[in-house]
Amino acid sequence: MTPAHWTDAVGSIAAFLTTVSFVPQVWQSFRTRDVSGISLGMYSVFTVGIALWLAYGLMLQAWPIVIANAITLLLALSILIMKLIYRQP
Repeated sequence: MTPAHWTDAVGSIAAFLTTVSFVPQVWQSFRTRDVSGISLGMYSVFTVGIALWLAYGLMLQAWPIVIANAITLLLALSILIMKLIYRQP
């Protein structure tokens, strides 16, 4: 494998792992409706950051960045929406 291929492989694996890392939290929050341990501020700022990464990827037409961040944005928005819906008064 050439160095460029190694770079692509590492980037792809990193994007995959960081993206799917949100799935367990989304599933647990959905299943239990318990979002008490989730920080609204952190997920709000994080979601904006991911949206900016997505915009950056679109501007560069860097499809691995676009795909990974589009999926991450959906997952982060899911958690953020559940935090707003399921939070205790």
